[in-house]
Amino acid sequence: MRSTESRVNNTLAVTVDIEDWYHLPSVTGSFFSEYGSVDDFFKRFKGEYDYLSSPTRRVLDFFDELDIHATFFVVADVLDHYPGLIERIREHGHEIACHGLHHMCIIDPKTRKPVISQQKFEMWMGESKRKLEKISGEEVIGFRAPNAYISGWMLDSLEKIGYGYDSSVCVNSFYNKGDVKPKMVTTKPYFPQRGSLGVGKEPRILEIPWPYWNMGGVKFPVAGGPFLRFLGSRYIMAGLEQSLQRGDTVFYFHPIDISPEIFPARFSSKRPFYWSVKGRCVERRIRHILSHIKARRGTCRDIWKESLKNRGEDLK
Repeated sequence: MRSTESRVNNTLAVTVDIEDWYHLPSVTGSFFSEYGSVDDFFKRFKGEYDYLSSPTRRVLDFFDELDIHATFFVVADVLDHYPGLIERIREHGHEIACHGLHHMCIIDPKTRKPVISQQKFEMWMGESKRKLEKISGEEVIGFRAPNAYISGWMLDSLEKIGYGYDSSVCVNSFYNKGDVKPKMVTTKPYFPQRGSLGVGKEPRILEIPWPYWNMGGVKFPVAGGPFLRFLGSRYIMAGLEQSLQRGDTVFYFHPIDISPEIFPARFSSKRPFYWSVKGRCVERRIRHILSHIKARRGTCRDIWKESLKNRGEDLK
């Protein structure tokens, strides 16, 4: 009874990463990409590129149907190529947060060293914040690192720029996308130590880490995304429900996860199995999770506001 009550009383923040197929590292945003940047992609690529707008509208429709208010982490360059899309998300009452200026890994996936300077990172994330705020009409306080590659110095910079929370840290037994392995981190929101991803004592920028399913000491990642597509809703729900016993947590997916369209073959062939499961079957899984999970549903902003209340700050 007690564990069920804790799940119901804690918040599941439903989150959506707004990026298109060409934001994948094999196409743009990494050292092995075919195109040097998103700008380079749009200069050279001549085919159909928009596989994002239609499934995003579908997400908005079933969120309305299920009465869900979500956090949409938006790659800021989407504003330049999808007129009206982010405005439509905001009109439906959802939170707009930042998923980077471009969908570029800020730390190298192999070495975990920065690929740009801290000054440039702050310039880019400040620009992203301003662009998204102009569209959303309210302060953008949330960030999620592209591909979830995050570091302590990035959190310091985000706080300096004016972000209130990050949701990138994923603790599990199979991979680590941080520059160091976070210490004392579970799935509960926490305040990171300065210069680190580990738990600190000083109230500052809030980290809302991703959920995991602990089975016999093995921590399985269950936040959503590819794991939702390949392993299904039962797997995701088991981990979400366990994480909700610890505290607030998040669930995420991409609109292109539910797209029935086939992405350009030249790029799909580089990762032939990555998009082998998507479309309506994934949409049914998302609907099942959101319809049956026993938790208070909200946004990442809601979790952040609650953290401010708990530390006695004035929200006015």
